[in-house]
Amino acid sequence: MKIEQIYTGCIAHAAYYIENNGEAAIFDPLREVQPYIDRAVKDNAKIKYVFLTHFHADFVSGHLDLASKTNAKIIYGPTAKPAYEIISATDGQVFDVGNYKVKVIHTPGHTMESTTYLLIDEKGKEHGIITGDTLFIGDVGRPDLAQHVIAELTQDKLARHLFHSLREKIMPLSDDLIVYPNHGAGSACGKMMSKETTDTLGNQKKTNYALNPKMSENEFVTAVLTGLTAPPAYFPANVLMNIKGYESLDAVMKKAKTPLNPIEFEAAANETRALILDTRTAEEFAKGFIPNSINIGLDGNFAMWVGEMISDIKQEILLVTTLGSEEESMVRLSRIGYDHTIGYLDGGFASWMNKGFETDTIDRITAEELEKSSNFEETPIFDVRKKSEFLSEHLVGATNVPLNEINSHLAEFPKDKKFILHCAGGYRSMIAASILKQRGWDNFVDVIGGFETIKNTNLSKTDYVCPTTLL
Repeated sequence: MKIEQIYTGCIAHAAYYIENNGEAAIFDPLREVQPYIDRAVKDNAKIKYVFLTHFHADFVSGHLDLASKTNAKIIYGPTAKPAYEIISATDGQVFDVGNYKVKVIHTPGHTMESTTYLLIDEKGKEHGIITGDTLFIGDVGRPDLAQHVIAELTQDKLARHLFHSLREKIMPLSDDLIVYPNHGAGSACGKMMSKETTDTLGNQKKTNYALNPKMSENEFVTAVLTGLTAPPAYFPANVLMNIKGYESLDAVMKKAKTPLNPIEFEAAANETRALILDTRTAEEFAKGFIPNSINIGLDGNFAMWVGEMISDIKQEILLVTTLGSEEESMVRLSRIGYDHTIGYLDGGFASWMNKGFETDTIDRITAEELEKSSNFEETPIFDVRKKSEFLSEHLVGATNVPLNEINSHLAEFPKDKKFILHCAGGYRSMIAASILKQRGWDNFVDVIGGFETIKNTNLSKTDYVCPTTLL
């Protein structure tokens, strides 16, 4: 069967493309749809359907733009009632794509409209299942997201729906089916996904904790709900955009692609409430940046941290990027619904410096330099990793302020003495550093390379705490 997984690693997302006899279908497309159109053109095929497994929370789907550009029909499973025209398929309904068949299997649990699509080849053989967020490799979709949009859909209710969907709809299927999930490791839509992005259903029945046939319904609910962290703040906003509709990406990009010279950029920053977002690397940002700008680098978990740290999805944004990364920054913002970029600094940060405008820097030290100044009573150290990372291993005397909680813990950072910041590798601590700079702190240094480099010093033999020591 001709099926392609189109994987986007920065948000751990998988879309799917199938084609047969001049007809094609796309499953769970991203916001930028031209690559899917180009793929169909390559096969001399017409995109007939856009299938959605559910109303996505972690990205804005490209179904509306794709349907508008290709006249494809949008397919959702039962109970979906968006504010635009769709085919709301019934459980068991079959759609033809060339000589292939796509069978609808309603699998509520992650959300109520969640649907799995069974792929059947031209010979009538069942090939695989596109599972959306119902079944991942090594995990299942978290059932706590829908309650942030519809309060009565409690996580307990959805977890019980998911239990029955898996037992009654998925597990009876053939072991040789290939499982094609919507996400891989790194997505916030699950908690322990494998790095593998496909597997056989038979192997998942053997290895996926959620498919253990001996597990009772109550045991399943406990297992699925245990260990869930709060979802990123932008998730409910993305769900609503996918339900209600949104402005076309072409229109969003037209507004965003406004080059501003330094004088125009400074004027726009002063005359609007726009946030200056610098998407360069931590290393580049530390050497020089526009005062009051926030650093969230494209080279890390950009979408997740934009969603965590920029609370208003309608926030106007002015971009500073490395040369050539302007459009990528805009697209990656719009993937998660941040559609209000109003321009970018033409020529990058160098053009700002060349104009002689004010700049700022972040002081940084190496792990070896930290080792020489490790009296944490004299110089406090703040670890901005997740709580679970901190509890696993950390420096004795360090204070844990997770990055996503920094705005509610600003009072913990001293203003009367120097302090030190670090995360795991330097990406998150630079976000924290930029926020602290914006809020008026200037009495700190950032550890280059973070905790991974600290472990290679003598601090790991003296002040380093690991799980056995914690116990």
